[in-house]
Amino acid sequence: MNGTKGINRRSAFFQLLGTTLGLGVATHSVAQAEQFWTGNGSSSTLVAFLSRSGNTRMIAETLARQMSADLFEIRTSEPYPDDYQAHVRLARQQQETGELPALSGGVPGLEGYQSVVLAFPVWGQDIPAPVRSFLAGRDMGNRNLFPCITHGGYGPGRSLETLGQLVPDAQIKAAFIKQCDSERETLGLLADWTATVMPS
Repeated sequence: MNGTKGINRRSAFFQLLGTTLGLGVATHSVAQAEQFWTGNGSSSTLVAFLSRSGNTRMIAETLARQMSADLFEIRTSEPYPDDYQAHVRLARQQQETGELPALSGGVPGLEGYQSVVLAFPVWGQDIPAPVRSFLAGRDMGNRNLFPCITHGGYGPGRSLETLGQLVPDAQIKAAFIKQCDSERETLGLLADWTATVMPS
């Protein structure tokens, strides 16, 4: 009986913690309620972004405000798992197979934009599959492309090289690269902590 109470208490604790840190189901539900695209179409700049934990979203939203740019969130039709390890496995599988997941929501055309800011996290040392889907078949022409890359401590990996291969006609500008909180490290530290303060 005490074991069951301990499990329930720990489950409730992680649900509360997930809400506080912006992880898990709560984040996913809020994200689904938001619009995919914001803007009135009068801007010459588009900020397109992919975000899992919220770090890249914050950067993209800040840039959109500063630049008076339109904002577009890259989302997949089939949501990624909320569980971090399951998410990593799926992302790795997509990278290994070259799968391009279907995107959800209206993807804006680029005809009216002179510049595109592309903000994304590094997954497996490279560009995430949903960003590849967003770029697939797009004619970037001579548009300016500004990469904004977040990572968990291993740097941009092959992402800039891959970006050059995916959009060879774009004028790729110097990238903004920022290390953000590593979910893997955070989850490991949390597991160590809970094992100490909430022994089973």
